[in-house]
Amino acid sequence: MNDSQSVLLVIGSGLKLYREYLVRSAAARAHAAGHRLVLINNLQPTWQHEYFDEITVVNVFDHDLLGRTARGIASRYTVVGILCWDEPLVMPAAELAAEFGVPGLSIPGVRGCRDKYSARTRLTAGGLLQPGFAMAADLSEARSAAERIGYPVVVKPRALGASMGVVLARDERELVEAFQVASDASLVGDEPFRGGAIVEEYAVGPEISIDSALHKGECLPMFIARKRTGSHPYFEETGHVVHAHDPLLKDRELLDTLAEAHRVLGIEDGITHAEVRLTERGPLIIEINGRVGGDLIPFLGMIATGIDPGEVMVDVALGQRPDTARLRAGVVGIRFGYPDHDCLVRAVHVPEDAPGLVTVSAMVAPGTTLRLPPGGYIARHSFVVCQADDVTTCEERLTTASAMIVVDADEIARKSPGSVLEMPTGLLDVDAS
Repeated sequence: MNDSQSVLLVIGSGLKLYREYLVRSAAARAHAAGHRLVLINNLQPTWQHEYFDEITVVNVFDHDLLGRTARGIASRYTVVGILCWDEPLVMPAAELAAEFGVPGLSIPGVRGCRDKYSARTRLTAGGLLQPGFAMAADLSEARSAAERIGYPVVVKPRALGASMGVVLARDERELVEAFQVASDASLVGDEPFRGGAIVEEYAVGPEISIDSALHKGECLPMFIARKRTGSHPYFEETGHVVHAHDPLLKDRELLDTLAEAHRVLGIEDGITHAEVRLTERGPLIIEINGRVGGDLIPFLGMIATGIDPGEVMVDVALGQRPDTARLRAGVVGIRFGYPDHDCLVRAVHVPEDAPGLVTVSAMVAPGTTLRLPPGGYIARHSFVVCQADDVTTCEERLTTASAMIVVDADEIARKSPGSVLEMPTGLLDVDAS
């Protein structure tokens, strides 16, 4: 490990299955630059020992405790940068970056990322294309907002990720349930954003995501992912495909909109994951997240383009302009396996080989309960990642590999309306030893 007295501080490692590739690259980059890599984590480390020079375990969701722990580390080392890719922790990470005087997204920028209502308000005021929207504290306000905006509407929590609690309502009858689902889902999020829901115009068009690096306000797009969704009227993300030379990477209107949205929100240095609808009126920013993308999208991008997101994260955290030149020209996609109904999983069997298969994995252990919306979210039992030279072949390979997965599970009763939302399998920071 590294004996340097300068450190890059990482707030939360995330799951091995989803984030080890980032940690591996970030550790190599940090150590090559002569810095230690220090982790503050929520649970006892297992696989993390290989990459970090020092690990402290505290309840990172107690932000006061997290701050005191980080200051203790700063009293022993010189903190030269902060990394965080865990959605609930990006705000305290930004506050610590500001306190320590190191590059970061900026506190106003992260507020715009975490608070969807604030983002809508600021982007609208900034002149960017946005849907009609309103914050509703109760069903009565939601009804009034929907009547003013016009059906169909999307109802969503104010500050959750992964499309949790997001519901499409086509009329007043569907709005009643949609508001309840969104408001109930908000209760598992940060306390300031619990209760109520945002009601907004449904933007029609394909949805994409863009992972970008920000350096001193300059927006450098890295990966564009074409998104697949399912579980209507919910918006479960079932897969993504990244093309290294997606033509949208040369779409001036899209790139200018993306850059302007970051400027309006005050996002300066770091990594963001933007979700965009390609509407008839032009690109519409759905949201910008103050972290690298989930669902292994940066992993797909790395294989497709050769851009290493872990290295880029370290560079921007150190205040250096990253190299985002594409070194490859491939197409890589991921497809997630969902059950047809709420179930108790006995076993998941994945194929060892398939055309273009990059990696495949079960995502749950025997005995896991998977619940579909609205009783639960991200009820994934497996994923496959495949690559090809073109999008059509990549999609065909994903379909073939997905069909080879065998799930042994028992159907269980759906949760009754108003039941406590179960946190999604795979989202919690839990790793096997």
